[in-house]
Amino acid sequence: MIKDIVNSTTSKMVFRNRTFFIKRDDLLHEDFTGNKARKFYYFFKNDFPHIKKIISYGSNQSNAMYSLSVLCKLKKWEFEYYTNHIPTYLKQNPQGNLKGALDNGMKLKVEDLPILNSSKDTLIINEGGAIDEASYGIEILANEIISWKQQNNIEDLKIFLPSGTGATALFLQKYLNFEVLTCPCVGNIDYLKKQFFQLESNETYHPTILKPYKKFHFGKLYKENYKLWQELKDKTKIEFDLLYDPIGWQVLLDYPQDNIPILYIHQGGLKGNETMIKRYER
Repeated sequence: MIKDIVNSTTSKMVFRNRTFFIKRDDLLHEDFTGNKARKFYYFFKNDFPHIKKIISYGSNQSNAMYSLSVLCKLKKWEFEYYTNHIPTYLKQNPQGNLKGALDNGMKLKVEDLPILNSSKDTLIINEGGAIDEASYGIEILANEIISWKQQNNIEDLKIFLPSGTGATALFLQKYLNFEVLTCPCVGNIDYLKKQFFQLESNETYHPTILKPYKKFHFGKLYKENYKLWQELKDKTKIEFDLLYDPIGWQVLLDYPQDNIPILYIHQGGLKGNETMIKRYER
């Protein structure tokens, strides 16, 4: 039984002669962890006696998919998930987030998402958990960061995290009075800005977007990303996500160094590494 998922630890690490702080949201809980646990904390923490089912959609190895399957198993809700494509190999050999979600009772629909409307007993969760309710858990994360900053007498601070939909970065910027930096890992900068505006029209709350050194196609394998991921694991003894974090770390390492410390948010997603590593090996 998951009792709670707050107050992840923060540690210091040195990588390529630069010092960073790491907020270890990957250690929140073995099953319900990372930024998706923060995004869905509202539904975890509160009672919804009328809800019987959650419907969501996205990629076939989505972290949100797996986290929603854990949530629905805990709440005894039905979970239906739509994805428009599954490779033959993955279909025949389920692994990573897909296998975990199926094991938790997810009903998978390999088709385009039909037109759906939330009803009294059904919730529709946007891809990646880009929903207003995500702000509930992200505000708690922001308050944890503020408390840690005060306890360690840190005058100024910058936050960095790579983005998919950008919801976590957006809500962090809304609740923090210091700069949040992010970069797009799904689509380009224009896509990320569009995602921000869908959740918040006031640009004051939009994080600073840093541009990756080249365009990455989401889910595609890049040798330099794998090498950086392996170097991070070897040098820091911390395992990062293979989809988002190598892009994020490359952007952060290219970011001009100044005297303001940077706190990197480790957003979990490690269950998906099983599939990514096997793909790189093949």
